[in-house]
Amino acid sequence: MPPELVAAGITDPALQRAYRACRDLNAAHGRTYFLATRLLTPDRRPAIHALYGFARYADDIVDTLGALDPAEGLDELGLALVAAFEGGPSEVPVITAVADTVSRYGIDRRLFAPFLTSMRQDTHVTSYATMAELDEYMFGSAAVIGLQVLPVLGTVSPDAAEAAEPAAALGRAFQLTNFLRDVGEDLDRGRVYLPQDELGAFGVDRDLLVWCRTRRRVDPRVRRALAHLVARTRAIYRRAAPGIPMLAPESRDCVRTAFTLYGGILDEIVAADYDVLYRRVRVGSGRRAAVALPGLARAVAARRLRRS
Repeated sequence: MPPELVAAGITDPALQRAYRACRDLNAAHGRTYFLATRLLTPDRRPAIHALYGFARYADDIVDTLGALDPAEGLDELGLALVAAFEGGPSEVPVITAVADTVSRYGIDRRLFAPFLTSMRQDTHVTSYATMAELDEYMFGSAAVIGLQVLPVLGTVSPDAAEAAEPAAALGRAFQLTNFLRDVGEDLDRGRVYLPQDELGAFGVDRDLLVWCRTRRRVDPRVRRALAHLVARTRAIYRRAAPGIPMLAPESRDCVRTAFTLYGGILDEIVAADYDVLYRRVRVGSGRRAAVALPGLARAVAARRLRRS
């Protein structure tokens, strides 16, 4: 049995298979999240994998062309999740794992409804007129993820709700970072997640973004718009930062690492002079190691100390 599952007390073979499937999804698709998760105590890791796995599974329903209409697929996913919350069996491993995680950590089930609502928007909404509209979408697609993981990470404040606002802000910051990094790939899917009014203030619209993507060039107007949105995103990171000391000490290195590495994507966007329309920037493996290894060393030392 994998040590993480032993540490978490997950002994049922079906549950073990479900959690391993979620871990595989995280390892394959969430490189930064997966690296940060290694800094958590082993007993917490399966739950984070489960929450990530469920979110990834829903996202894949939206983006994968198949026999089932994505909206119908999401409806079926929502019904299956509710049934699993009530103790019903599921043939979908991520549902089995996430329902078990919700039960173990007392995660508010209501946080999954706005997530699925935002996923449904991706089946028919291709742009957002204002940042307010985008914020509403990101509440379901990102902020609630921060709120879901909070009970798993643990908090030191007597009032756990105090950590909720920065946790939600960090979810938004991560997603806006993704939108800035992936603007070209999203265009290929017919979507623009950057708010039209803020792009328009710099003379940028969808047609100009497509022109840059196809010509493999970046217009100065696009550079100025992206610089503005990078600054906006950094401001959200600053609002999220006070939440890290509110977490349980053994969870802080994990979140601090994700915070630094995702913020590093913004640094890479700036270093690339905002040429992100036709290529994807990434934080190099050297910087990733430099950020993660000290936290990993502290986590290992702390676990040894607790065992001694």
